Amino acid sequence: LNSCNTYTFLCAVVLSAQTTDGKVNSVTNELFQHAITPESMIKLSFDRIKSIIQPVGLAPKKAQYILNLSKDLIEKFNSQVPNTYEELESLSGVGHKTASVVMSQSFGEKAFAVDTHVHRLALRWGLT
Repeated sequence: LNSCNTYTFLCAVVLSAQTTDGKVNSVTNELFQHAITPESMIKLSFDRIKSIIQPVGLAPKKAQYILNLSKDLIEKFNSQVPNTYEELESLSGVGHKTASVVMSQSFGEKAFAVDTHVHRLALRWGLT
């Protein structure tokens, strides 16, 4: 996923749910021309973000996630992407899989991002 800082990487990972990296990269190309910080992102309207990210699918929900997590980063984390699972997962649109990707790629944490089905089967097979 294309990004220029930890914040844009987080946004790209949130946008990547249920779509391809190629589609995410095509929309973030435009999105990140307008906003690469939480402060610049919240200056964009919901409708503007939604129209830019439309090709990735689930655009209304993802646009709301991006706006809400941007506001939370400003209000709760001094505009910095937090580096703990608990704090990351407190952000809108960020579940454990997204947090694992960010922790691994942005903060060098040893993490293995898997979807819920793989996690469920690994537990069943005793692979924890």
